[in-house]
Amino acid sequence: MTKKLYTDDDLWNAVMQKRKLLAVFLAVFGVWLVAVVGCAVWYAMLPYEDQMQPWVIVITCVITAIFLMFTFPYMGISYKRCKNYVRMLKFFSEGLKECCIAPFEGIDDWMTHDGVDVNVADFSVPNVKRDGMMTRRILVDGEKDFPPFDEGDTVKLIVQGNLLLEYEILKKKEEEK
Repeated sequence: MTKKLYTDDDLWNAVMQKRKLLAVFLAVFGVWLVAVVGCAVWYAMLPYEDQMQPWVIVITCVITAIFLMFTFPYMGISYKRCKNYVRMLKFFSEGLKECCIAPFEGIDDWMTHDGVDVNVADFSVPNVKRDGMMTRRILVDGEKDFPPFDEGDTVKLIVQGNLLLEYEILKKKEEEK
């Protein structure tokens, strides 16, 4: 039985998470903008060479520094990673799907593919240009549970751009003995 890694809800949930992250950023941006405009109005209403002028400037600089310290990690890490994940899920509806049957060799280390964390599963496939076998690296979404592959299992894979979409374990290693 073919096991799908993705459902229709995955894209919807990722898009909703992206919108929530953007809404939080826009709310924080709005608060910062109101604070900076308020400080500018306060500064403009002060008398010439008032003792509060440097304090208003310091308050504005501190508010802006706090906003920037929030913005770069939040938008550069959280939002960007979510945006890349949504883009990856959108690409699944486009493009060519490829099917292959190959024995599972093992699990390689984590890596990042197009801004998304993925596990790497190695499979033996025949080399088209030369005699013998070569290792094909299939990428499994790091947000999903890794499929229950054991070394030596024969697996039918449906991939798009080396990203695993569906799989079916045809023969377990113990059954071959």
